[in-house]
Amino acid sequence: MIKFFEKDPYAPIQYVYETEKVLYKGKSDFQEIMVIENPYFGKMLILDGVVQITERDEFFYHEMLAHVVLHAHPNPRNVVVIGGGDGGAVREVLKHDTVKKVYFIEIDEEVINVSRKFFPGVASRVDDSRVEIRCMDGAEFVKSRDGDIDAIIVDSTDIVGFAKSLFTVEFFKSVKESLTAEGMFVTLSESLHFHKDIVIEVQEAMRLIFPVVDLYTAPLITYAGNWWTFSAASKKYGLREMRRDFTIDTAYYSDEIHRQAFLPPRMYEKLMQRKLRW
Repeated sequence: MIKFFEKDPYAPIQYVYETEKVLYKGKSDFQEIMVIENPYFGKMLILDGVVQITERDEFFYHEMLAHVVLHAHPNPRNVVVIGGGDGGAVREVLKHDTVKKVYFIEIDEEVINVSRKFFPGVASRVDDSRVEIRCMDGAEFVKSRDGDIDAIIVDSTDIVGFAKSLFTVEFFKSVKESLTAEGMFVTLSESLHFHKDIVIEVQEAMRLIFPVVDLYTAPLITYAGNWWTFSAASKKYGLREMRRDFTIDTAYYSDEIHRQAFLPPRMYEKLMQRKLRW
C-alpha cells in the first residue's frame, strides 16, 4: 500500500496516510487537486498537498463553520459562502429554513466539479435552486455588495497564496460594508496548538473593523494542530447566544456545543495579551 505524505505549510509535524487508491490527480489554473482513498477516512480531497476534507469527519468542520453564526443571527436570509468548493458549507447553510439565497463564491471551478463527482454527499446541495455559483475571487465579490448580506462564511484553504486576500484588514472592511445592520461573519483561523500567532493576528485585524469579535473552536483530527479555531464577528449581536431554536439535523453541532465552543473569557483575554504559555 502506498503512502501519502501531507505537505502542510505551517505544521511542525507531518501526517502520513495509507492510500488504497489514487482516484484523481490533476492541476487547475490555481492548484493541484487530488482525491485518494484511505482505509479509515474513506475518500480524501487534497489541494496542493494538504488534506481539505475526508468522508469520515468532514461534518465536524462544516457544521461548526456554518451553524454557529447562523444560529446567532436572528433571521439569516442572504448568505455568502466564499471558498469551500467541496460544497459542505453550502449543504449546511441550506439546512436553515430562513435562508432564501446562497451566493457560492469559489475561485476554482475544478474543485466544485471534482467534488460533485467524488464527494456527492458533501456537494449534494450545490445545485439547489437557492444557490448561485460564481467562480471568482471572493474578495472582489464582497466589494460588489452594498449592505444586503446577512452572513458571510469563509471556507478557504490555509492562509497562503491566493487565500491571503481573505484575511486582510481591507477584506474585513469590505465584509462589514456588505453586511446588513445585523450581519455576521466567520472564517477559519487555523489551530491554537500550532498557529497561535496567526489566530491572534486574525482576531486583531477583525477587531479593527467590527464592534463584536469572538473565537470558538472544534476538534478536527485531520487538520494540523487538531484544536481548530473559527474567528467570528458581528455588527450588532453577540455570537455566543443562539437567537433561534436548534431544530436542524446535525451529527456534531448542537445548542449545547454552541454554548461550549467559545473560548472562556479569561482564556481569550490571555490569548489576546499573548500570555498563554505555549
